[in-house]
Amino acid sequence: MTTSAPPVKDRPGGPAGPGAGDERLLGASPLRKLLGRPELGAVVGALAVFLFFAVVADSFLRMSSFGTVLYAASTIGIMAVPVALLMIGGEFDLSAGVMVTSSALVTSMFSYQMTANVWVGVFVSLLVTLALGAFNGVMLTRTKLPSFIITLGTFLMLTGLNLGLTKLISGTVSTKAIGDMEGFPSAKKLFASQLTLGNIELKVTILWWIALVAVATWILLRTRFGNWIFAVGGNADAARAVGVPVARTRIGLYMGVAFCAWISGQHLLFSFDVVQSGEGVGNELTYIIAAVIGGCLITGGYGSAVGSAVGAFIFGMTSKGIVYAEWNPDWFKFFLGAMLLLATLLNAWVRKRAEATR
Repeated sequence: MTTSAPPVKDRPGGPAGPGAGDERLLGASPLRKLLGRPELGAVVGALAVFLFFAVVADSFLRMSSFGTVLYAASTIGIMAVPVALLMIGGEFDLSAGVMVTSSALVTSMFSYQMTANVWVGVFVSLLVTLALGAFNGVMLTRTKLPSFIITLGTFLMLTGLNLGLTKLISGTVSTKAIGDMEGFPSAKKLFASQLTLGNIELKVTILWWIALVAVATWILLRTRFGNWIFAVGGNADAARAVGVPVARTRIGLYMGVAFCAWISGQHLLFSFDVVQSGEGVGNELTYIIAAVIGGCLITGGYGSAVGSAVGAFIFGMTSKGIVYAEWNPDWFKFFLGAMLLLATLLNAWVRKRAEATR
């Protein structure tokens, strides 16, 4: 004997049938899927910024300019990816900017002082930087203090350590040159080399950036850990109640930020041979801005790695577009702030439209 579900009233989309009352069994329309994407607002904003600078700056559309824009975006995007995942998990990291500099300083000073192969310093820096990320995560989970306070404390400590230890060991505010040390050419090739494709010169950081976006997207959409990130950011207590390891998830996210800070730090060092101890201060806000422009909510539980990449691309277009338009660069912060507000409003509108179509 067969049965059929009773008619469902006021539901568009055809006659009722078996399972018609369960929204999970309904095929989502392409429009609904599009409006539900966190990065939709950022993509619209990126197109607007691109068209704007294409009109006001003649050199913006040159192929050589495209490589420069991508490089500027990649230096932000490498860090915006893990920061976006951390924000989806409901947390912040205000130490991300100076952690990049700390990573570079550890590599440089350890290699120079120990007169070791540069690669030894690179791996020591990786261990130290991951330990800093684990410290942030453990302090957050053990003390129950807000991540703003924990990472602000780490930011201040690292800022002082970067300057104090560099002056104590090197005698100046910058490290000694290590360009003539063994292993430097191969490390430079991995972290700071340049590729030529036709008329476009591309930095290797662009490849690092693309790879990180792909891996982060796979983690978010195809793994259990990705489900944990969304669950912890949406409601940590509810996630813990259903068995999600909240503490381990948060620690893992902070270590992810630290790993990308290590990559950025090595690029900084092997691009210039030396590192200034005061670099990196303020960059953490840029990473957060890129993630927010890309659709991440400050409250957590919503966002994407692709959105952070689009946000970083908007940042790259704006920073270089102002130069190509021959405007006063003092206006850059104004445009960045305006984009942040507009992107946040646009993202809020997109979310409301998405909820209205459900």
